[in-house]
Amino acid sequence: MKIRIAISWLLTSLVLVLAPLQQVRAEVSEVRLAQQFSMGYMQFAIMERNQLIEKHARAAGLGEIKVFWDRFNGPNFMNDALLAGKVDYVSGGVPGLITLWEKTLGTPQEVRGVSALSSQPFLLNSRSPHIKSIRDFTEKDRIAVPSIKSSVQAVTLQMAAAKEFGDANYGKYDNLAVSMSPPDATVALLAGASEINNVFSVPPFQFQQLERAGIHTILNSFDVMGGPHTFTVIWTTAKFREANPKTYKAVLAALQEATEILNKDKRAAAQMWIEQTKSTLTVDWLHKIVSSPQVLYTLVPNNTMKYADFMHKVGSIRKKPATWKDLFFPEIHGVQGS
Repeated sequence: MKIRIAISWLLTSLVLVLAPLQQVRAEVSEVRLAQQFSMGYMQFAIMERNQLIEKHARAAGLGEIKVFWDRFNGPNFMNDALLAGKVDYVSGGVPGLITLWEKTLGTPQEVRGVSALSSQPFLLNSRSPHIKSIRDFTEKDRIAVPSIKSSVQAVTLQMAAAKEFGDANYGKYDNLAVSMSPPDATVALLAGASEINNVFSVPPFQFQQLERAGIHTILNSFDVMGGPHTFTVIWTTAKFREANPKTYKAVLAALQEATEILNKDKRAAAQMWIEQTKSTLTVDWLHKIVSSPQVLYTLVPNNTMKYADFMHKVGSIRKKPATWKDLFFPEIHGVQGS
């Protein structure tokens, strides 16, 4: 009888001890994030270098979690990976978020933005002397973009075409677009022998291109959008957020801290980005770009609805968000976004 009581007491004690651990481990033990090729994701380099997600996860009582970082070219591959459950967070231009938001609206896999990451212009550069504006493109020209029709560069080119030739002609240059990663597109443009004579790129690659004599800018995204706009954002599924509320908050807290670190010392942030991406760029050169007055690292969404309005007008999406808040989870709604 005493043995049974002792065993019963031991089992009860084990349940009481293990219960808190089970609650902690109810959330994921791994977090997987994906990014593309550019300086629009500098916070990620800081988060990875300083293990900020791990730090905030511990502070939230989640214990030790593993964080994995991956890189894709263009929003299509990343969005497919997100819906397949291969990654938990993806990042890219605003049109990539809008496309997946509309596709998943009302489903268990509904997707929304976590926050913005940066506001900065991207440039359409050309090596052809006769091309001074998009009006000079011919059927012989080719324009490299990260992803045809769906990348932020491709959509911005459509917006530029619509402004020049009318909404009905928004796709005028879609047939000239070629899908290439920014690093590969830069190599092709600089080589001079490739069919790629124009690249709608991202920093730092667009500035590397401009260092070559004869390469010039024919379009700035800020001009198309009528001013500054969000360049990169991060998004995830409602399913992940609801199943892992502490982890979600830890990732957002890590983003906030990384943004503060970046803006406090941009030179140190440039050094971290170089080290984490194994870039051959110099700190002085990169620091100059990061410190440009047009470059802003902020979690506040800016001018996102201009993309949504255009994509809905031309039929790229059937339903559009009523406000920018429809595109983002509530945790970021307190900022002055647009």
